Amino acid sequence: MSRVAYVNGRYVPHNKAQVSIDDRGHVFADGVYEVTLVVGGRMIDLEGHVARLERSLRELDMPQPMSSRALIHIMNQTIKRNRVKDGMVYLQVNRGTAPRNHVYDNDDLQPSVVCTAKSVPLPSDADAVDGVKVISQPDIRWGRVDIKTVSLLPNALAKTAAAKEGAYEAFLVDDDGYVTECSASNAWIVDKDGRVVTRPLSNEILPGITRDRVIKLAEENGIEVVERPFTLAEAKSAREAFLTSTTSFVKPVTQIDDVTIGNGHPGTVTRTLLGAYLNFIREIRQPAT
Repeated sequence: MSRVAYVNGRYVPHNKAQVSIDDRGHVFADGVYEVTLVVGGRMIDLEGHVARLERSLRELDMPQPMSSRALIHIMNQTIKRNRVKDGMVYLQVNRGTAPRNHVYDNDDLQPSVVCTAKSVPLPSDADAVDGVKVISQPDIRWGRVDIKTVSLLPNALAKTAAAKEGAYEAFLVDDDGYVTECSASNAWIVDKDGRVVTRPLSNEILPGITRDRVIKLAEENGIEVVERPFTLAEAKSAREAFLTSTTSFVKPVTQIDDVTIGNGHPGTVTRTLLGAYLNFIREIRQPAT
């Protein structure tokens, strides 16, 4: 079955979807987006994704193109039209189309809305998930990475550098040697006392929806969470390390650069959190009767 995309009021074949060459998302990366996990045809943590989208729009002085309820309807329709049971739905809002000019006037612009969805196989067994390698890269992104914009070139450069070294992700490191997050994930370590450590929310990291869910699951499982900065050196000597995102869930990290983390296998705390997350989405896929 061919994929279907939503573009500015129309559902069209994915390979025929297009926006104007003068769309500010194309010219200035003047847009925001959300990627939401789909399990059993239902969107996971939808409330958090919608709230973050609304915040991103406000922070960029970008009008919301329609009500959140209408956007959710578009997302659900895109999921259904692509027959996605397990996978992801992508929603992007750009400021609109106008002749190229750095200055914008929201009164003269109609935001563009694009939505796509695709099926993705989801893991079902925490013990079957292997650890991955990450590399360290300098964090060269702009000062407002808490806004989920489509301006992702530094992220793409870091992720590609990781792929070239056979790594899954890149830990981004600030000028003081502290890990901010990954190119497309939030970064975590487990310290010697078994506490989960992740950088606190600020303008320097994206407020991950999966990050928030994992903090809740950790608390439910009696695992202490400490929100503080940690250095790359501390990460390399940590008991465990992992990363989280909508599409990675809880991904064990067993190597950073040329250093093996722990015993080189996914740790018990990481496996516990991944198992808790898989149970969380399993309950959504098969709700209690």
